[in-house]
Amino acid sequence: MHNYLDFEKPIADLEGKIEELRHLSSDGEVNIADEVTKLQGKVDKLLRQTYAKLTPWQKTLIARHPDRPHAVDYISALIDDFTPLSGDRAFAEDPAMMGGLGRFRGSSVVVLGNEKGNDTNDRVAHNFGMARPEGYRKAIRLMQLADRFKLPVITLIDTPGAYPGVDAEARGQAEAIARSIETCFQIKVPLISVVIGEGGSGGAIALAAANTVLMLEHSIYSVISPEGCASILWRDGEQSKDAAEALKLTAQDLLHHGVIEGIIDEPLGGAHRSREATIRAVGDAIEGNLKELSGFEGGVLKSKRREKFLKIGSRLPD
Repeated sequence: MHNYLDFEKPIADLEGKIEELRHLSSDGEVNIADEVTKLQGKVDKLLRQTYAKLTPWQKTLIARHPDRPHAVDYISALIDDFTPLSGDRAFAEDPAMMGGLGRFRGSSVVVLGNEKGNDTNDRVAHNFGMARPEGYRKAIRLMQLADRFKLPVITLIDTPGAYPGVDAEARGQAEAIARSIETCFQIKVPLISVVIGEGGSGGAIALAAANTVLMLEHSIYSVISPEGCASILWRDGEQSKDAAEALKLTAQDLLHHGVIEGIIDEPLGGAHRSREATIRAVGDAIEGNLKELSGFEGGVLKSKRREKFLKIGSRLPD
């Protein structure tokens, strides 16, 4: 069964009727198969209509959908012989930050990703994808490893932001994020980032200061969450919908403003409705961009990455 969002209630009602019909036996007067086909046509039409006019807040809800594929799903499907590497060699392992070595469609790569977890216990274990300083220091270690052995880096972004707890701040959260961004700019290998769900604040850009930044069609990427923005500007979390509109956090807005390089289409109804197709599309996009970037010498990759980020915000939006 799908986990339906509030604005998907009409779709949920129709699909509920389809399930009921499928459990009925035909009595000769009503052709169950024909009725199911008709209702499925209505569902597809309603999905197209609904997803063609999503608001930024609705896209935020889709980006957070619990059934969207997570970093572990992409790594499992796309990375062969994945060998996880743990710890920052200074304090501890951070389960919110996955990382390791593997082979992506025949090429050796280093992969990093925020992991939110699937069920409640898993989410708690992974701290809901919010990394602590040791997570970012692990990322630094693995990016430097990739640079040493001339391996491309792939990062999968899905976090509401870095963990804001007292213990994380005491261990230098801001410094760890800054060092991770610095390392992104220093390495001389291709760096590709894909926002697969939420890209929240510095916790996301710590892995996304890349040569190529891609976003799934219904993902979001912003300096702050809509709820956080609303609480600061209006002292009212109920203004989150207005904040989402003002933040320009959708993939379409960010492509328009030159913050990202491309959008990866999602299946009708979002990534959570066809996980395999979504993962395959992300893999194809990464492969195409890796081939393009592999033609550049390391110093050029580093220089282009720096120039790209210096240009962001230099032109006024239309």
